[in-house]
Amino acid sequence: MNTLTQVFALLAAVIHLVVGVLERFCYDRPAVRVFLTTSPADAPEVTLWRSGVAVYNMLLGLGLIAGVVALHTGDTTVGRTLIVFLCAFLIVSAVAFAASFPPLWRGALGQGLAPAAALVAALF
Repeated sequence: MNTLTQVFALLAAVIHLVVGVLERFCYDRPAVRVFLTTSPADAPEVTLWRSGVAVYNMLLGLGLIAGVVALHTGDTTVGRTLIVFLCAFLIVSAVAFAASFPPLWRGALGQGLAPAAALVAALF
């Protein structure tokens, strides 16, 4: 798997780890809420949902990192499989997110652009 694919996969990993940490540990800050949802309003009733989504984002990021590590430690089949599957998963999730919440299109773009670039780079 080429270097550009790995760079975009790692970028997607970092994005998901950062967003996951913000969702889980920093959501009480109005600036973080604006960044994530475009609104400073808090919705305490979705704390459980938000925590689950945060863990989901962090695990996706860690999975991409595991894929790159596997590539570099000789387990190329596992590495390629993790990277391709998780990038495809993130792209489909981004499309579903954009379709479900059009005002949050920037978040969908943030979720799907780096994985899409990784998959395109993997073709070359």
